[in-house]
Amino acid sequence: MTDHLLNLHTDVLAAMRRAPKGFSRIAAGLSETDDGHDADLDVFRARLAANDPGLITVWSRSLAQWDAALTADWSSTPPCSDARRADVYALLRFDDDLSKALDAAVPVDKGPQPVVISESNQAWYTRDKALARAFYWPAYEDLLRGKGWSETAITSLSEAAHNVVERLADPARPEAYAARGLVVGYVQSGKTANFTGVIAKAMDAGYRLVIVLGGTLNLLRGQTQRRLDMELIGQENILRGADPDDIDALIGVDYQDDEDWPAKFVSHGGRPSHRGAFDIERLTTKDKDYQSLERGIRALDIEKVEKALPLHDPANLHHAAARVMVVKKNKSVLTKLVNDLKKIGPILGEVPALIIDDESDQASVNTTNPAAWEEGKANRSAINGLVCELLRLMPRAQYIGYTATPFANVFVDPDDSADLFPRDFLISLPRPAGYMGVEDFHDLHSDLPASERTVTTSQEAAHVRGIGEGTGDRLLEAMDAFVLAGALKLYRVANGVPEGAFRHHTMLVHESVRVADHAVLADRIRALWDSSYMSSESHLRLAALFEADHAPVCGARADGLPVPGSYEELRPHVSRARQLIASGGSPVLVVNGANEKDYAQPGLDFDRTPNVWKILVGGTKLSRGFTVEGLTVTYYRRKTQQADTLMQMGRWFGFRAGYRDLVRLYIGREEPFGKDKTLDLYEAFEAICQDEEAFRSELAQYAEMIDGEPQLTPRKVLPLVSQHLGLVKPTARNKMFNAELTEIRSPGRPIEPAAYPRDAAVIEANVKRWLPLLDVFGHAAQTLELPPDETSPLTRRFEARTSLIPHASLLAVLRQLEWEGDNHFAPHLNYLSKLDGELAKVDDWLLVAPQTTSNRRVEASLLGSAPTSLVRRKRQLDKAAFGRISGMEHRRWAESLIKEAGEDVNSARAGAMGVGPRTGIVLLYPVVDTSNDSGLLSAVTDGTADPKQVIMAFTVVSPTAANDSSNRLLRFRAMRSGSGPSE
Repeated sequence: MTDHLLNLHTDVLAAMRRAPKGFSRIAAGLSETDDGHDADLDVFRARLAANDPGLITVWSRSLAQWDAALTADWSSTPPCSDARRADVYALLRFDDDLSKALDAAVPVDKGPQPVVISESNQAWYTRDKALARAFYWPAYEDLLRGKGWSETAITSLSEAAHNVVERLADPARPEAYAARGLVVGYVQSGKTANFTGVIAKAMDAGYRLVIVLGGTLNLLRGQTQRRLDMELIGQENILRGADPDDIDALIGVDYQDDEDWPAKFVSHGGRPSHRGAFDIERLTTKDKDYQSLERGIRALDIEKVEKALPLHDPANLHHAAARVMVVKKNKSVLTKLVNDLKKIGPILGEVPALIIDDESDQASVNTTNPAAWEEGKANRSAINGLVCELLRLMPRAQYIGYTATPFANVFVDPDDSADLFPRDFLISLPRPAGYMGVEDFHDLHSDLPASERTVTTSQEAAHVRGIGEGTGDRLLEAMDAFVLAGALKLYRVANGVPEGAFRHHTMLVHESVRVADHAVLADRIRALWDSSYMSSESHLRLAALFEADHAPVCGARADGLPVPGSYEELRPHVSRARQLIASGGSPVLVVNGANEKDYAQPGLDFDRTPNVWKILVGGTKLSRGFTVEGLTVTYYRRKTQQADTLMQMGRWFGFRAGYRDLVRLYIGREEPFGKDKTLDLYEAFEAICQDEEAFRSELAQYAEMIDGEPQLTPRKVLPLVSQHLGLVKPTARNKMFNAELTEIRSPGRPIEPAAYPRDAAVIEANVKRWLPLLDVFGHAAQTLELPPDETSPLTRRFEARTSLIPHASLLAVLRQLEWEGDNHFAPHLNYLSKLDGELAKVDDWLLVAPQTTSNRRVEASLLGSAPTSLVRRKRQLDKAAFGRISGMEHRRWAESLIKEAGEDVNSARAGAMGVGPRTGIVLLYPVVDTSNDSGLLSAVTDGTADPKQVIMAFTVVSPTAANDSSNRLLRFRAMRSGSGPSE
């Protein structure tokens, strides 16, 4: 019965893959039993209650797909929501009891979804069309299942890839169109898996030439080639139809010595062209980049079945083999490819092509100065010019850039039609499950004082070890942490964790970009190793670090993984870890890119080497594209002021299944920087990461369609970036954008300016402008309460002074304020100014001055005001902006009160504060910048604060009612539409 039931449900779900339909009707028609017992929903419910694993698996696949579909013509509800799942059950015609049973067996995954910013696109890539010719995508899907991916993760990848492909041009479209797009992921977050899925779906849909621009090094290009060969192209295409058992036929196959060949390479069950699909011809191999050979030219000259019809006609398209090449971003290689394409002839204009640009902000972006361009002509840097030439030669080529640091791409001039600006779409991928990113190393959302943070409550306390003046260089300690982490991995394998879970175990040391420095540092590490691990005294040192560091962190964060009760229990594995690290005669590998051979070291090939247990010393070449497998300990002291460069150096971000609690970051907190300055690299990373997160948050907020039209398109992203983040000062190129952001509406959401002035006279002038409202400081302090919510089960309290002020009084102050650089507050002020009845009516504002905790409080009078609590904040690295002004609990309190006042006219909590549906809240903070050495106390003399050193910072939360009926949040005005430079 169970087999019949499982087979029936599998068949029913296969029959309605595109959309849910009446289950019982389809099941009754397919039931193998005369009485239709297999179609009985009571039997189904009983098997769910018994946790039938087969049924739960097949239903997980379908429910995950229906839940996550971003575009669904059968439901208007948001994806991955209870409302979407309710629509699914209604279409299946399931009753409440069965629906609840399925919810219990397969809960709705409400994780983050991709954010899509795009122009209106043609709906050519329908679900039916995606399923009709699916061949390479289902094979990739099955491979991911075999690797242990959950159905939720596979569905998330499928939906993200579908969203990319549907924004490309229809490959069978009669007229040529070349879409441009950008996909933004996270550093070390699996972007390759996403574009592999995109390639699979795009080829199934009809794209017949795929060019992957795979990094600037042979090793990086080879890594990408191997990944595509293993997971997408497959054994049969690699062998080109040869018998895999014929030894002679295997001569020359580039994976003969690969330990994963052929077992882990996808198999299609025969030559794809013999199974009703199409073959893939590789134009590059694992070890060979694109070669300028006659064979290469012929391989690109695609044969047509119906010679009178163009290749992109369906009569030809779906019979043609696909061509795939992975090409290094190198001038010589790309020049060979461009020259070959020029020889092919008119058919090139008929080929639907896809160009995937990995790390698209590296080398591909034009870095020449527009001010130096000749009139009407763009000067291009070498790689940018060659990529643009590829696109010119292939009018049906779609370009998709992939990056984790997108600002260089969105600052490309959109009026330059031949360049790579993502004019058609920009997709921000969600943070993947299991990923260790900025939130796992920084306490971004914690209001706990540093003195109260523990390894349980603080990411920094658990994973970050600062290097400063009072710590010494901590290099030996970092090496000890690496040895202990290796021993703990071996201990876990010995206690039930699967063999191979920790195949690679690495430490990264990054101090300098200088090759000579790397050699010196490597020698020092070797000397430290030889002098520090060859005696029994080393066990005393390791035991002390284990007890002080690893034991408490593992105890709090091991999440059920085996943890030894003492160092003595771990000690046998310490010896084995040291042996593995020192195998081959040295614990160190230098990887600095001085020569390509550095990346071909036998001990560094993570694909072909069974176990890489080494300390890697390097510089910039280890900071982009190159994946350091098994990275557990990072020792980082490299300085840079470039935001994207700094972000890409975050190699410690990534997936750390089974050893998250062992990850350690040793990072410089007081690195010499310039004349008589120091740089806190940890805070610099936090500032950059906050900028990245703010960018993603803005995209998500404004991605919502209004009246069927996008309110934010790729061409309008740049002014949004510059207004909200202030990352890059406008240049001549920025001014070529044809839209200026004039108004940002944010009912119920915080407005928090960041670019406060640096000039002492302007700071003092702003304080004087706030003076009419500073009587709030003289009011009695109150205890304000934030009720339990999803962030905390506890009631949280803080002290504050409050005052109710008229709307006109607040506007009178805000209109006078001066800012650093461009006035990024202006679009918000334009919105707030309309809340006098023009847009909506706001009567008054609750002015709230939160007080710091009593043990940290410094009070002072400001221009004769009553004493108030001064607040410590630091500006971001080399910027006017502060990373965050308002305390998280203060902000949540304000948002919750505004929401409650808008929804409940009888809210006792809101009523007690005088907050109604037409009342907003302003959080006011007298901030002293503690970025310099003088600190807060230098700003106070005899209880009086120096107004030249106190920045009146604030956060505004307008009422939820402060909006018009359109819900459109952004307003732009046209500047000019430039034709852009011609080629």
